[in-house]
Amino acid sequence: WNLDRWDACALCGGMPSRPFVARLWRIRLERHRLRSLLRGATLLLGAVGANACRPVSTVPTGTQVPSSFDVTRPVSSRGQFLLYLPPDYNRERRWPLLVFLHGAGERGTDLVGPAVHGPPRLLREGKALPFVVVSPQVSGWNIWTTEWLDALIDDVTAKYHVDPDRIYLAGLSMGGYGAWQYAMEHPEKLAALVPVSAGAVPSGACALTHLPIWVFHGAKDDIVPLDRAKQLVDRIAGCKGTRVTFTIYPNAGHDAWTETFANPALYEWL
Repeated sequence: WNLDRWDACALCGGMPSRPFVARLWRIRLERHRLRSLLRGATLLLGAVGANACRPVSTVPTGTQVPSSFDVTRPVSSRGQFLLYLPPDYNRERRWPLLVFLHGAGERGTDLVGPAVHGPPRLLREGKALPFVVVSPQVSGWNIWTTEWLDALIDDVTAKYHVDPDRIYLAGLSMGGYGAWQYAMEHPEKLAALVPVSAGAVPSGACALTHLPIWVFHGAKDDIVPLDRAKQLVDRIAGCKGTRVTFTIYPNAGHDAWTETFANPALYEWL
């Protein structure tokens, strides 16, 4: 009913009495009040839901902690990793991300393996690094796959204040193979690549001509021969790539990573 019309006409004859109109107004006011309450509750719940979807980091800084991801994309990907946030990490700036891939001997489910070598070992020993460091672990006889790594990198980038223009990928042995392969398939996502004691199928190497790469290998490596790395370096050079540095340790075998990741010059280069 149009209550304004009823109220005005109540002054003339033949219409409902004023008390009747007053009751209708009270009903109208109550209905308006209920609508306002419902609208306010809806806005409040929407705000709470939106804030719940925004990642708020409760991860302690300056130490390495277990973490995990579970992403549903075209293919479901889930796994675990060690996460390190720098001591002065905050959400007021974007941080570089260093992803480290372990070798075959460190596979498992206990998150002990990733910290045996490389940057996570330095962090375990108390060294501080100016990056968000993610050190995932694959289990059983699994190897690094591009789809899985891409899901991990996207998830970490979304949850933490990572600078998407400063994502660095490093790996040793099997992890170096995974790093090479990921870089060939997603060169646009990386700002630098550090493969150690590793090779890869060189057919995709020309995709890496723009990417800064520092390759490390031992001259006496009898697990992954030096030629495997040299083929990749030569292929990139043949594609007019000029941003590759190739360091060969003349007396090192397969373990070229201990000296590599202990070298402060590497982190300054990144």
